[in-house]
Amino acid sequence: MQQYVGLTHKEGASDYGVSFPDFPGVVTAGATFEEARHLAEEALAFHVEGMIEDGEAVPKPTPIEQIMACPDYRGLAAIMVPMKFG
Repeated sequence: MQQYVGLTHKEGASDYGVSFPDFPGVVTAGATFEEARHLAEEALAFHVEGMIEDGEAVPKPTPIEQIMACPDYRGLAAIMVPMKFG
């Protein structure tokens, strides 16, 4: 099962947000870290299913080391999100 890097975001009283460097524009959020993690799996699956239905190629996961070396992502926590769909 492939896993993609999800980057967690949290500021002040906001929810925990998760975005995916391999899928720009795919974001989700939850009131708790665990909820955000769960919703990240759902958001990723929903997006990938749509890509497949539209005949688009699904990118291979970028290695976490490469993502975390990007200055834009410094200070963000990374989680590994399994791609579950079908």
